[in-house]
Amino acid sequence: MRAMLMRTCLSDMIAPSVAAAARAVLERAGVEVVVPRRQTCCGQPGWSSGHPDQARPVARQAMRAFRGDDPIVVPSGSCAAMIRHGYADLFAGRPEEAEAREMAERTSELSQFLAAHGLRPKPTGSGSVTYHDSCHMLRLLGERESPRAVIAGVEGLELREMGQTDVCCGFGGTFSVNFPEVSGRLGEEKARNAAAAGADELVACDLSCLMHIAGRARRCGIPLRVRHLAEVLAE
Repeated sequence: MRAMLMRTCLSDMIAPSVAAAARAVLERAGVEVVVPRRQTCCGQPGWSSGHPDQARPVARQAMRAFRGDDPIVVPSGSCAAMIRHGYADLFAGRPEEAEAREMAERTSELSQFLAAHGLRPKPTGSGSVTYHDSCHMLRLLGERESPRAVIAGVEGLELREMGQTDVCCGFGGTFSVNFPEVSGRLGEEKARNAAAAGADELVACDLSCLMHIAGRARRCGIPLRVRHLAEVLAE
């Protein structure tokens, strides 16, 4: 099996370890990984900020970079949701609509891809994690079970559910900029719920949420270790 990996902007610029871990996880599971060199951003920042004319050329570049028949794997529920659901609206009635829909059909978030194909990149582990349901994973992709199935597939790794795991962490891209007080409060509550779960670390499928929660935890003096799910699986 072969797949194309979308690194995502945040991983590229802030945490390259996440993209590297996602690649390692896929290769360990027996997947041949191709990382298109021409990839940039999926276009989600412009789209979610209400600027489709600015988002469209960015998305066109992504479509050019990921042309082909191979599945596309994204270590981000947010970016995967943009491609799967945003592209159809972004290119509705335009010449690229069919290509946008075709790319959406080939795109999966990392844990979705692993669960759908029954892949177990890390058969055994140890310790415990608690899991944060990001809004884009839960609400846009409608995905709650795949990350938990992947965690459950690691023998010896315990999942301890936190309270209110389905509540937003408060990041939400530009939401955190436009509504910093609400965003900060939600982030603090999420960090406290995660710490109260008593797990070794908090994991999620979206780096943006983890950055926000970790930042609030540090500012509020809440002891909390966070990692992307790919980093846990790549150990």
